[in-house]
Parts: sequence; structure tokens; C-alpha cells
Amino acid sequence: MMNDKLVFLGLLYFIQGIPYGLQSSLLPVYLRGAGHSLTRISLTKILYFPWVLKVLWAPLVDRTCTKRCWLVGTVAGLALTCLVSATISPDVQYMGVAGSLLAMNVLASVQDIAADGEAVRLLRGQGELGLGNTVQVVGYKAGSVFAGGGLLAVIDVAGWGWMFALLACVYGGVALFVWGAPVLDGESPQGQGEGRRGSKDVMQPWKVWRKFLSVPGTPWTMFYVLTYKLGEQGAITMFPLFLLDHHMTARELGVWNGVVAMAFSICGSSIGGFLLSQYSIGLLMRRVFMMRTVSMVFQSSLLVVLEPSALMKG
Repeated sequence: MMNDKLVFLGLLYFIQGIPYGLQSSLLPVYLRGAGHSLTRISLTKILYFPWVLKVLWAPLVDRTCTKRCWLVGTVAGLALTCLVSATISPDVQYMGVAGSLLAMNVLASVQDIAADGEAVRLLRGQGELGLGNTVQVVGYKAGSVFAGGGLLAVIDVAGWGWMFALLACVYGGVALFVWGAPVLDGESPQGQGEGRRGSKDVMQPWKVWRKFLSVPGTPWTMFYVLTYKLGEQGAITMFPLFLLDHHMTARELGVWNGVVAMAFSICGSSIGGFLLSQYSIGLLMRRVFMMRTVSMVFQSSLLVVLEPSALMKG
């Protein structure tokens, strides 16, 4: 039964990572190769905004209908969005690409709320929660590898339309799997509703936001995480484009930046989960940030010192 839960959650987080892999790894390289400017490509980061707004519709997802309906609806919506995207020409229809990405981010963010709620319901005890957290991170990054690395390596052969047709089939198959998944049997129609007071909060999400901010340390933590993630995402997105401008091919980027780099990321996430269970988070973060600073200095030195070479690609 435990294995069924982990496989089910891992599959949900895998397909949830696909839009991120598309937008962070595949599309910047593809659009740059099609002649779009770095400014225009960087503006696509605005399309991540639905993830910031999850707090507005999270109470609605948690307290209405069932998680099965939300999951099947969002995954089927992603399949339909991919079918529409297959008909778009990204070389000339930039706004069409942006619209499809926005729709995928909205649907994936809603799916994330439902998947997290179902994970809380299914997993019991510290041991199951630890395994579930590892499955969440690894599944999400594996989906990102599939979309940002694997598809980037074959897009020159398969083409834009066939790539999104393949993604539509993947999402369609997962939607059917979720619809018949036995682990979802027995959930209540109102999810984790909290009666009349909880229903009122659905219509007033700012109250949920106010309660969230009232927790001691939350505003500072939000500022800290947002600052770090913005800088990290900027480096992750723009560095591959620099390599592309310096004659690295899209297929090489798909292998190195999409597959190899994400494999290291998955290993790091797994090790991080183990270390968190052994050491205090404060001590661990200080040491990890020292290591992170060294790696960023090395990456910056590559941009300044080295010419395109096998060392830079590696």
C-alpha cells in the first residue's frame, strides 16, 4: 500500500515538473535559436506568476469537490493545452507560446495544491512523510529533466508539433490513471473542509494570507527565500543562453544542462533530505551556502576567463 502511495505521488509530481522544465531549460534555448532577444526570453519568467497567486485559490481547491476531480481536471487541461500548443509556430507566434505557457502554469499550480493536499491525507508518520518529501522533489526534478533535457535533445529531429503531441499523450494517460487510482478511494467530497468558517475563508483568501504572515519569522523568511530563488533562477536560465551564443549546440545543452546538471540536482536533493534528519537546519544552511558561494564564483570566472572549450561545456 505504501508503494502505491509513493508511485501515485511520484507520478503526479513528475508531470508537474514538465512545465517547469519546458520553461526553464527547453524554451529559452529554442527561442534563442529562433532569433528572439534575451530580453524577450527573460520576460517569460513573468509567466511563473500563477505560482505566487496559489494562496488565492488554494482554499477553494482544499474545500470544494474532491481531489480526484481537481487532479483529473487539471491534468486533462494540460493535455488539451499541449494539443493546442502543437499547432503553434514558435518562430513567429510568440504571444501564442506565452499564452500556452501561462495556461500550463495556472493548471500546474492548481494541480500542485490538490497533490499536496492528497499527500497530507495519504502519508502518516514521520517515516512516510520523509519518503513522501523525497518522492516529491525527485519526481518534480525528473519531470523537469524529461522536458528540459530529454525533449531538448530530440526536438531538432521530432520538431515542435510532435513534441507537444507526445506531451499531450503523456498527460492524457496520467489523467486516466488518476481517474481510476484506488489510493483516492474513500476521500470525502469536501476534502479538508472546516465547516462554515472554512467556507467563508474560501471567499476571503486574504484572511488566510493574513494568518500566514502573522506567524513569527514568516515575512523575513519569505524575503530571504524570494531573494535567493530569484538570483538562482536568473543564473540557471541565462547561463545556458550564454553557452548557446558561444557555439554550444541545443543537443549538447540538452545533455549537459538538462540531464547531467539535473541528475546532480536530484542527488543533492536526496542527500539534503538525509542531512536534514541528522543535523540542525541552521548549521547545515551556513555550510551549504559557503559551498554555494564557491560554486557561483567558479561559474562567474568561466564567463570572464575561458573561451568555448570542452572544459566550459563540462
